Amino acid sequence: MKTPHEPISQSDSGESNVEVLSVGNELLSGTITNTNAQWISSKITKAGGLVKRITTVGDCIIEISNAVKECIERRPGWLIISGGLGPTYDDMTLQGLSSALGQELVLDPRAVEMLRKSYARYKQCLVSDIKLNDAQLKMAKIPKGSLPIQNPIGSAPAVFVEVKRESGVGTTRTRIFCLPGVPKEMKAIFSNIIMPQFKEIIGNYYFVESVFETIGVSESRLAPTLSRLVDSYPADDIYLKTHPKGYSYGVNVLGNHKARSKSKPKPKLNIQIASKGKDKLQVEARYNTILKELKEEIPKLGGRIRLTSTKNKKLMAATKKG
Repeated sequence: MKTPHEPISQSDSGESNVEVLSVGNELLSGTITNTNAQWISSKITKAGGLVKRITTVGDCIIEISNAVKECIERRPGWLIISGGLGPTYDDMTLQGLSSALGQELVLDPRAVEMLRKSYARYKQCLVSDIKLNDAQLKMAKIPKGSLPIQNPIGSAPAVFVEVKRESGVGTTRTRIFCLPGVPKEMKAIFSNIIMPQFKEIIGNYYFVESVFETIGVSESRLAPTLSRLVDSYPADDIYLKTHPKGYSYGVNVLGNHKARSKSKPKPKLNIQIASKGKDKLQVEARYNTILKELKEEIPKLGGRIRLTSTKNKKLMAATKKG
């Protein structure tokens, strides 16, 4: 029996499957929150993709290389790497990628020109006036056979390379993108370069999501209802998740003296409802059916349900161009 927590039933390989690799000691130490992985996963999910795995490694060539090799073995359609493209000694992502691919790291003239354009933008001068030092040129050394991508906000170019592998079902390919770790830079390149390509492959896709608050019914009592709903649809079509939020403490007024006492604590839950797919009408119909059943069932269990004030129902359309 499937549960709301069970992964979507797709193989690791496939053009809609994505893995995310985050690089940085600061992520492992807890100094920095990994908001990049969260943002990328959210965008991929709402565009119709499936993030199969998020991996975090430190600034170590061997660790990065091993993580990339392991990913390639799983044959996802996409590997998005974030962080470690800068000019300092601990920026090692491209060295790790180069090792994983068995390709030497080379100074790419296209990447050099991109860096010069970036620094000319900062300094508001001619590109011909820009001279790069060794630390800056480090950002233009990329694996042989890869493609540099202009950074429209920062300096370090992003990098793209495609890995093809033969398998029993034919040729599979993994598109690898290395993005800067600075959130603004990562988001700009992801939105302008990766997402249009991803949408072109996925095609039209719709995603309806909302979050509701319930009071008075525990997660364990609601679990059978959610399991029944999940089992009623293909796993790729819906997602239901409960998020415990502690307890609600009401106040009772006792007699004419207005004495007050706390009532029995009642469990609080947030319920995330998501319906998704390529047919807009079916997506909305599934969402409405699930919501109707929950609105009927929760009061029977002694609870009440309401839409949260911070999140409203959203119908998002991820459509390909053309």
